[in-house]
Amino acid sequence: MTPWLGLVVLLGSWSLGDWGAEACTCSPSHPQDAFCNSDIVIRAKVVGKKLVKEGPFGTLVYTIKQMKMYRGFTKMPHVQYIHTEASESLCGLKLEVNKYQYLLTGRVYDGKMYTGLCNFVERWDQLTLSQRKGLNYRYHLGCNCKIKSCYYLPCFVTSKNECLWTDMLSNFGYPGYQSKHYACIRQKGGYCSWYRGWAPPDKSISNATDP
Repeated sequence: MTPWLGLVVLLGSWSLGDWGAEACTCSPSHPQDAFCNSDIVIRAKVVGKKLVKEGPFGTLVYTIKQMKMYRGFTKMPHVQYIHTEASESLCGLKLEVNKYQYLLTGRVYDGKMYTGLCNFVERWDQLTLSQRKGLNYRYHLGCNCKIKSCYYLPCFVTSKNECLWTDMLSNFGYPGYQSKHYACIRQKGGYCSWYRGWAPPDKSISNATDP
């Protein structure tokens, strides 16, 4: 097993393969958390792939054309290859070649980028406008905030740096309304709250439990 596999579940984000692999279990994560916890966040098109003999079932190495980098400038400023387990049961990721642009997140080990089903990976044309804005600047502003998951009512924030994530109550996690349209950003006064809008974030716009 490659060294990144045990850590990728901690990064835990639901994505293209939410239920795609029976033995691959991922913890739900808001896209902002996936962004903040990733070494690399890029938009890219897959232009090739090959199977190499690494790990128990091999490793898929995708050749990509990087379109834009959102996070990871100091880790790996230009990504040419991404690595993933060949088996979906080990959270390996299947991507289409020469078909779509993808939003890809992952970790760097030994100078290589690794990703999988538990990372936030999505076709670029499936992202909402708010998610794209989040990638450009909003998510970065909220990396010091904490998104607190709510699975059962009642739920409460317990500190000023928390935003209550309630998508699980009605949408079984991602993709829900908060995942698609909101970022948790520190506002004036040091409080974190959900933010969606065109103007710069301001504490008067929303509170810690909005939406």
